[in-house]
Amino acid sequence: MTESPAAASNAADEAIRIENVRRSFRSGGRTVEALAGVTAWAARSRITGLVGPDGAGKTTLMRLIAGLLLPDSGRIEVLGVDVAREPLAVQGRLGYMPQRFGLYEDLSVRENLDLYADLQNLAPGARAARYAELMHMTGLEPFLSRMAGRLSGGMKQKLGLACTLVNPPALLLLDEPTVGVDPVSRRELWQIIELLVRDSQTTVLFSTAYLDEAERCAHVLLIHEGRLLGSGPPQDFMAEMSGRSFLATAPIGRRALQESLAETAGVIDTVIQGGRVRLVTAASADPQAIAAGIAGLALTPVPPRFEDSFVARLRTRAVSGERRPTPEVAVTATAGATGGEGKREAVISVQHVTRRFGPFIAVDDVSFEVARGEVFGLLGANGAGKSTTFRMLCGLLPPSAGALRVAGFDLRTAAAVARRRIGYMAQRFSLYGDLTVRQNLTFFASVYGLSGSVQTRRIEWAMTEFALGPLLLARANDLPLGFKQRLALACALMHEPEILFLDEPTSGVDPLARREFWRRIGALAAGGVTVLVTTHFMEEAEYCDRLLIMSEGRVLTEGTPDAIKAAARRAELPDPTLEDAFIAAVGARGAAAA
Repeated sequence: MTESPAAASNAADEAIRIENVRRSFRSGGRTVEALAGVTAWAARSRITGLVGPDGAGKTTLMRLIAGLLLPDSGRIEVLGVDVAREPLAVQGRLGYMPQRFGLYEDLSVRENLDLYADLQNLAPGARAARYAELMHMTGLEPFLSRMAGRLSGGMKQKLGLACTLVNPPALLLLDEPTVGVDPVSRRELWQIIELLVRDSQTTVLFSTAYLDEAERCAHVLLIHEGRLLGSGPPQDFMAEMSGRSFLATAPIGRRALQESLAETAGVIDTVIQGGRVRLVTAASADPQAIAAGIAGLALTPVPPRFEDSFVARLRTRAVSGERRPTPEVAVTATAGATGGEGKREAVISVQHVTRRFGPFIAVDDVSFEVARGEVFGLLGANGAGKSTTFRMLCGLLPPSAGALRVAGFDLRTAAAVARRRIGYMAQRFSLYGDLTVRQNLTFFASVYGLSGSVQTRRIEWAMTEFALGPLLLARANDLPLGFKQRLALACALMHEPEILFLDEPTSGVDPLARREFWRRIGALAAGGVTVLVTTHFMEEAEYCDRLLIMSEGRVLTEGTPDAIKAAARRAELPDPTLEDAFIAAVGARGAAAA
C-alpha cells in the first residue's frame, strides 16, 4: 500500500489534520524524538485507529491533538481550528480519555458522573436524562451506588468512558482504553464506541497497541518509533499481504516446527496458533519451496491479518541479524524435561483452594495441576480470581482452604523455600528504574543468593543471551520497552528457576519483541522449566499447552487451546477464535447464573 498520509482526503471531511509534526523530549540526559515529521488525517464521523506498540508516539500525538502539548514544529488542525493558536476552543469540543483516567475510587459511580458533569458544565436539569442514557449504553445501571474502587477493570474503563461523554463531544480521543481488560470487556467497549459513532456521528481517534483492533477501524494510522509507517483502510493493509499467510502442520511438535520455519528462507513471521504454526512469507517467496524444505509439512492458505502487514514493515526496517537463533537456556538439574508420552510429574498442584476476603469469596474451590515443562495459561475476566490464584501460587497470599504445592513444597509450611525455585516477571516489569542494567542484574542475583564467580557467570550469561552488553550503564527507566522486557526476564532467570511465573508479560511491546519473547519461553519449556502465565491477550494464550478459564472465582473450562476452541464451535461460528471461545465460556456462565 503506497497511499500518501496527506492524500485521499477532502478538507471538508477532515476532523483532524496533522502536518509534518515533530516533538522531542529530554530523558536521562538524552533527546528522545517522540514524533518525527508525522503527516496524517482523520475523517469526521468515523473511527480512526492510531495503532502501534508502547513508545511509538501515540500518547504524545494524542496530547498534541488535545492542545495539552505544543509541537516543536509542524501544524495540527482540529475541527477546523489551529490547536496551537486556540487550544481552549478545541478543548471545548472534544472529550479525552487518557490511559490513566482519573476516576475517584472513594466516590460512587453516580458521584463520579456528578463530578465530571460539574467539570464539563453540564446543566443540572440535563443530567438525569444523560446519566440514564450513559448507564444504559455502558451496562452500569445496576451499579450507580457502588464505589468506583470496587468495580472490575472493565467496568472502570466503561465508567471512565461514560464520564468523558457526560457532555457529548464532537471529537472523542481514546488513549488505549482496552489495555488490561479482558476480551469480554474489550468487545463491550467496542460495541459502545461503534454505537456512539453510528447514532451520534461522533468522530473517534482510538489509540491501541492491540493490532487486531485496527481491523475494526474505518481508517488506520500505523505508527512506530515516532514515524508513520502507513495509513489507510485496514483492508488495504491486509490486501497487500494476499497469498502470503498460511497455517502449517507437520509430524513434529509445534515449537520445533516454529523453530524450523523461523530459520527457513522466505519466511518472515511465525506464531504458534493452537496445535499449528501460522506463517507469513516474503513477497518473493515460493510456498512450494518452503513446504519442500521440511518433511511432511503441509501449508494451508489463510486470510491475511492486519498484523501481518505491520510485521512485514518492521522486518524490512530491522537491522541485519535481528532474527536470533533459538535461545540457549541453562536450567537446574531438577528441571530437566522428563520426555516420553506418559504422565509427567506435576510441579504445581492446586487442590480445592478457596480464598475469602471477609464475606467475599475471590477463589472458590479451584483445582488444577501443571506438569513439568508445561506452559499453562490462567485466563479470566477482570475480577475472575486469577490474580488472587496467581498470588497464592507465588506464596504471597495464603489460601483460606485447600492445598497448594509448588516444586514439591506445601505453601502453607514452606512458602519461602518454594519461592527460591520460582522466577517472577510482573506485568509492568519488576525493575528498579533508577538503577542501571548492570545494577539491576547484580541486585537480583544477590536477592536470589548468588555471589562470587557464580554471580559473575550469570550476569555475563544475561548480557550475552539478551544482548544487554551495550546498555549496561543505561538506567532501566530509559530503556525501550522491548529491552525492559528482556532485562526483566533476565532478572527473573538469574537463579535458574525451575518454575517461571509471568503476569501479562508482553503487554504493549511490538510484535517482533513479542515473538522473540515467546521463542525464549518455548526454549525454557523444552529445557524442562514450567511456565504459568496470566494474560488477556488471546494470541499469547495460543502459545500455552493448556489453558484454564475462570469466572467469578470458579473454573469454567480447562484444556488445550484447540480443544477449548472446538467446544465453542457451532453452525454460525464454524471456526471460532480463542477470543470467541473465551467469550462463549464466560457468557455461558453468566447465562447459567441468571
